[in-house]
Formats: sequence, structure tokens, C-alpha cells
Amino acid sequence: MKRRVWLTGASSGIGHALAVQLLQDGHQLALTARNVEPLEALARRFPGQTLLVPGDLTDAAQVKAMGERIQQHWGALDSAILNAGTCEYLETSSFDARLVERVIRTNLIATSLCIQEALPLLRQGQRPHLVGVASAVTFLALPRAEAYGASKAGLRYLLESLRVDLAHEQIDVTVVSPGFVDTPLTARNDFPMPMRWSVEKAARHIAQRLQRPRRPLEIAFPWLFIFSLRLLGLLPARLRLMLGKRMARPAASPSSSENKDIQ
Repeated sequence: MKRRVWLTGASSGIGHALAVQLLQDGHQLALTARNVEPLEALARRFPGQTLLVPGDLTDAAQVKAMGERIQQHWGALDSAILNAGTCEYLETSSFDARLVERVIRTNLIATSLCIQEALPLLRQGQRPHLVGVASAVTFLALPRAEAYGASKAGLRYLLESLRVDLAHEQIDVTVVSPGFVDTPLTARNDFPMPMRWSVEKAARHIAQRLQRPRRPLEIAFPWLFIFSLRLLGLLPARLRLMLGKRMARPAASPSSSENKDIQ
């Protein structure tokens, strides 16, 4: 069944690859990102299948306008895949609360703004499905990931709580928890990224799982990496601290605050 899907963070990374995959599968996509050019290229490549709703997801007025545009054109949504996010690494030698605020605003607050606009449209859709992209980092505290991990852990809790409250409305909720995915932004990371997937492989995996008759509660990959993190997360706190100290290293220059479409 062809679906009407709102996909955020569609200009690069997993979001762009997932947009291509879903469009190839014949779905209708409302595409959101701050960078309009990749969205326009998708519209030319898949004529008649796209609705462009670009803008800044941290701006409540812009997000409201996106919802209104989707309402005007489609009247409803069948799926909302809220994928846009950001990552900045925190240097404790110069702790910056503004960095934490930026990351939480983009990863948690902006996603909440999207959910606010998406839910009324999903209630009018067919077999409605709300999907949010969290991260494998929520399974184990990692060095320098204080802001990113906190924002994604908050997002996970938000989605899992919504899953309970929306169940009586037959709105399914899926949490996506990627491990490392090979994108231009992760290429900037200066630490090992085990079991890294290509964006195409990640997008295929997500799309295939989302289109199963029985919606998954979570899509986490690669499975061996996820299993390892979950297992380590079960260790006693002292052992987790010892492990974290071995992974920690001298502070590096902070990563860019550009929007990420992954994790």
C-alpha cells in the first residue's frame, strides 16, 4: 500500500537515502530539511511523488506552517518519520551549557514540535505510524556524548511513552536506533567507528522493517553492535565507569553543529 509520509532530515545521510528508497517504492513523501537543493533534486527525479516543506524545525512557527501545508495538499499523513537531528561533542574542560541546549533543542524539542503537528494528520491517515530516530548511544554512556546522549535518551523516553498513550488510537510508534553509519558528518569523527554501515544499507534496512505488516517497536542495527552495547550497559556501574575511562581520551576540537540526519 502506497503511503503519505513526512520525512525530516531528508537532505543528507540516512534521511536522503531513506527518501530515495521510499520514493523508489512508490510512496508519496513530504520532505523537510533546511537545505532545499537536495529536496528539489529529489522532486525532479521523482515527479509527482514529493511535497517540499523545507525549513528550520527548531522554529515552532515554521513547523506549524509545514503541518498546514501537508494538511492543505494531502489532508492526512499515514507515516511521520522524524529523522532530523544534530550532534556536538562536549569538552568537559570547557563545559558549555549552550551546546547542551542547542543539541536538546534540535534533537528533542524540534522533534516534539513535529509530533505536535503530525499527530492530528496521522489521526486522519491509514494505519498511522509515528517513527523517531534515536541512537544506539542511549544503550551505554560514552565519552564526550553527554549532550547528544541526553537528547537521544530523552527522545527515546518520549517515543516509548507516546507508544503507550497512543496505542488506544491504533497509532504505532517505532524507535530507530542506528549504530555508526557512513556519512560526510561521521567522516569527521576522529575515533574508531566499529561495524559502520553505508547509508544505502541503513536505509534499505529501515524501509524493509517499516513496511512489514507487524510494525516493529524498535529498529536497531547492526545487531552485533547493538547486542554488545546492551550487554555492556548491564554491567555494574563501577565496571561501566572503568570501561568508559579506558575509552576516554584528551579533549579534541568540538564537532560541527550542523544538522545530522542519522542516529
